Amino acid sequence: MSTQQDRPPNVVLINCDDLGYGDIGCYGSEVNSTPAIDELAMRGLRMDAFYQPSPVCSPSRAGMLTGCYPPRVGFGSFDGLPVLFPGQPMGLDPSRATIPSVLRAAGYRTMMAGKWHCGDQAEFLPARHGFEEYFGLPYSNDMGRQVDAGTSWSFDWPPLPLLAGEDVIEQQPDQASLTERYLTEAVRFMRSHRDEPFLLYFAHMYVHLPIYVQDRFANASHNGTYGAAVECIDWSTAVLVHEIESLGLTEDTIVFFTSDNGSLARDGGSNAPLRGTKGTTWEGGMRVPGIVSWPGRIAPGRSTSELATAMDLLPTLAGLCGSQIHPDLAIDGIDLSGLWLEEGAGSPRDEMLYWWMNDLEAVRDSRFKLHFSKYGQPVDELYDLVEDPAETTDVLAQHPDRALELRDRAHRARAELGDARIGVSGTASRPAMRVDQPRLLTTYDPNHPYFMAEYDLADRG
Repeated sequence: MSTQQDRPPNVVLINCDDLGYGDIGCYGSEVNSTPAIDELAMRGLRMDAFYQPSPVCSPSRAGMLTGCYPPRVGFGSFDGLPVLFPGQPMGLDPSRATIPSVLRAAGYRTMMAGKWHCGDQAEFLPARHGFEEYFGLPYSNDMGRQVDAGTSWSFDWPPLPLLAGEDVIEQQPDQASLTERYLTEAVRFMRSHRDEPFLLYFAHMYVHLPIYVQDRFANASHNGTYGAAVECIDWSTAVLVHEIESLGLTEDTIVFFTSDNGSLARDGGSNAPLRGTKGTTWEGGMRVPGIVSWPGRIAPGRSTSELATAMDLLPTLAGLCGSQIHPDLAIDGIDLSGLWLEEGAGSPRDEMLYWWMNDLEAVRDSRFKLHFSKYGQPVDELYDLVEDPAETTDVLAQHPDRALELRDRAHRARAELGDARIGVSGTASRPAMRVDQPRLLTTYDPNHPYFMAEYDLADRG
């Protein structure tokens, strides 16, 4: 077995889709069985105040990979839409530093399996951002042909593409089989590069709608199809951890588990005890599970309520993996290695901004959170997140001084990153990168032998 002194650590980053704060056992779920994820938390650090930079997927994922709030990288809004759709001309600028590009520059082998959703044009696909290998869906699993196409949506949905690298290898794939196929590629990758440092980004399609899941999970679930998908996530976590152990890489591997945003909180999903859902800047939309395990370096069985975000992964992993970030690179992430590695350590982060598209809707410090707006409508509410994480009681009248401090923070944030609601552009906000002639990756062919010409569930998330 190699040691940390011999090589920098491998990184396995697991990112779920729409998995809520209350959906796994170690965060309080009593309806979903998640023994592997719970064991991962017991082996490391569970962060109870961990945030994604957006309550929806495209800006959340871009923010995590780049260490930036979405407006800084042009991912606040996509021609008026909150996420990217098939064939849009926009995507993540390949010149931006990302976790894979930074680690690859340090000699890492890099692979992504699963959902990308940072642009489906060739210029924006994973290979242009530091991933040597890619196998997965370029966007959400509900962006294929379903039974409601042409009725509740005016958009004529193209067949859902499955990519290997930048090539479409299948259309309308069997979604119930995809997690297992992702795992096969992930295991092959780890075995191939067991003797050199690697980054594996495993981006689930679960629990985004529509949910198609194997019968073995559906039959065992106590929480319907949703619970079956959660248990498939747990099983896949067990497979990845087992493979790491089998390769003798346990003490050489950082495993990080999270979700891209909160749950829709219906049909079995939960953000309990938090208020709000996916698509909102209440806590339930952006506070998500955050678990990190690194046996031998991160003490087991710990939890922390210190403030942390997915944007912090880029500088933290760069430091731990022996890579460098250009000193002139403007990012919003902060190195949290001390919080991870030192028992009882505090977080250097003392602020979190809550964006809905290009609107700054709220800001928090280590204790209080002030809301300014919701979907363009002004509000003025203050919550004590330490005493009241569910945001049930407005304490603005009791703490006007704290509200004033948070308004000052918001003013500084707007000057840099803007606030569309009040017409502030921001000195550091950027538009998304565009291509001149966008194209769809697939087009419907009635003569094609699809697995399913259209998926038989109308659910979209």
